[in-house]
Amino acid sequence: MKLRKLPILLTIAVALLVQTSCKKQLNALPSQAIVDGNVVVDQKSAEIALNGAYYRFAKATTVLSVLSTGWSFPHEIIPAMMAGSMQYGFGAVYYQTHRFTPTQTGDWGYAYAVLNAANGTIAGVEALPDGSFIGARKKEILAEARFLRAYAHFFLLSYFGEWHTPDSKFGVLLRKEPLTFKNGSAGARSTVKESYDFIMEDIDYAIANGPENRPVHYANKAAAQALKLRVLMSRGQTADYKELINVANALIGNNNYALEANLKDLFLTKGLTSKEVILGIAPYPNQRTRKMNYEFIQSSVFLATSYFKNLLANDPRATWMLRVPPPGTMSFLKDSLYIGKYTGPKYEDAYVFRLTEVYLQKAEAIVRSGGSLVDARNILKEVMGHAGVTNFTAVDNANTAPDLLYQLYLEYVRNLAAEDGIEWFALLRLPFETVKALRPTITSKEQYILPVPATEFQLNPGFGDQNPGYPKQ
Repeated sequence: MKLRKLPILLTIAVALLVQTSCKKQLNALPSQAIVDGNVVVDQKSAEIALNGAYYRFAKATTVLSVLSTGWSFPHEIIPAMMAGSMQYGFGAVYYQTHRFTPTQTGDWGYAYAVLNAANGTIAGVEALPDGSFIGARKKEILAEARFLRAYAHFFLLSYFGEWHTPDSKFGVLLRKEPLTFKNGSAGARSTVKESYDFIMEDIDYAIANGPENRPVHYANKAAAQALKLRVLMSRGQTADYKELINVANALIGNNNYALEANLKDLFLTKGLTSKEVILGIAPYPNQRTRKMNYEFIQSSVFLATSYFKNLLANDPRATWMLRVPPPGTMSFLKDSLYIGKYTGPKYEDAYVFRLTEVYLQKAEAIVRSGGSLVDARNILKEVMGHAGVTNFTAVDNANTAPDLLYQLYLEYVRNLAAEDGIEWFALLRLPFETVKALRPTITSKEQYILPVPATEFQLNPGFGDQNPGYPKQ
């Protein structure tokens, strides 16, 4: 079973991958060569350092003896199991039952590895004179690195902090500089407000200084805007919804992006070449990571749940988002189905931000800010239309804000299941009574977040309190 133990990665060096050129793809990055920020001496070495941070972001690893991206487990499988759209093929695990302990938690170490690589890049680049770079590339590199730092901090806040309570003391252990032997085991967690403020500071820098155009697996201004939408929706204050709508309008009006005319084409034929993709994870050549996760190849598989199957009943997406395994393959779970959206020649392409999410977030923000339900309903129907839906009866009958928010949640799941935790956090934004009805294993809001790993308290005694409802050990 691939539910791995995830230790804290207090690496002091930035992992830089220098054995081959990037050739405009993360899958050209090699897997080794460790240096620290002091080797950033010019633009070329700064680019290498930045690629090292992207390598961590993509969670590069080795699967079936092939260099691969490991994005799917922390970003797709774990939150999809918590949300109820995916299940482990050999029986329920703690991500499905929401019974966590400090030794069984999400990918804490992944995020801190990204943070350290990003901080190493930032420190090295900031130390260089502007004349070491061509044009605006110094600020662009800093913007990309700060995007990655913001993403990693937000990942931690979303899974290990009380993101839904702005005045909570249970925020993130912010890492603002590279780890050293002096600061590697020290630090107290920040408040939720402090965490949001620092994340937003990095995002705003990335929006102001990021490149306009980069290959789709590198962050640009649009990717930073997409990240800002998630953060604003998560923080969920009245002013946040108004700002979210403005940022969403800017992204929707960006001619570089457009909803895919047929959603099926995005997953099965176009992948990262689709204009709908704002940021994605490019696979290494010959990798089979996601195929191994979503089809039975060796000893493990993650499947669609009956809940997800029922959501797609009478929906045209069911014909390709769900797939019956070959005869005799899946006898361990009755009536089990593969997640069919991940199949075909673009199987290994992964998606961080898609324009569909932007549309749905705009519609949700309109409803939550007291705006026009007609406008929000039309946006939702437009998104569903691009997925081949023609029957909008349920949406048309959603005449109150709570009803329409529920219909939006359903579309988040149908359209964006197993894509960077989107359906999990859409669930948690619903009223608590609705959450409990949809996921009966959630009986307390304390289960909205995971416990901080026990190893953090062992290595960092100054961290502070454990999350509510969990012991330190």
